[in-house]
Amino acid sequence: MGLGSTAKKIQSLSDRAEAMYKQVQQLQQRIIGLEEEMDETHKTVTRLDHQLTEQRALLLAMAEEQGLDGEKILAEAAIDEAELEDAEADGEVTASTDGEANPGTDAKADNTGAK
Repeated sequence: MGLGSTAKKIQSLSDRAEAMYKQVQQLQQRIIGLEEEMDETHKTVTRLDHQLTEQRALLLAMAEEQGLDGEKILAEAAIDEAELEDAEADGEVTASTDGEANPGTDAKADNTGAK
């Protein structure tokens, strides 16, 4: 009686150990996949950052060529963006997608006569 019960317990433990081993293997594969994706994402972000730096330098050179103060324009844009983010955080967003307020535009007026 004792040996049959012990054999069942050992078989049960063996089955659970095998299931856990399979889960560990699956987790290991998922981690490896995530690491590969992370490496690819890092490379993409690095490449995009480099391209953005090149574009900024080009735009600043073009602005200077046109007699504009590119750094001042960028500083003003950063201030506007920070103010917009503060307004969004406070729930005061009333601006359109271009950052400009749209007085006089009404969803009902835009849809009149259209079904």
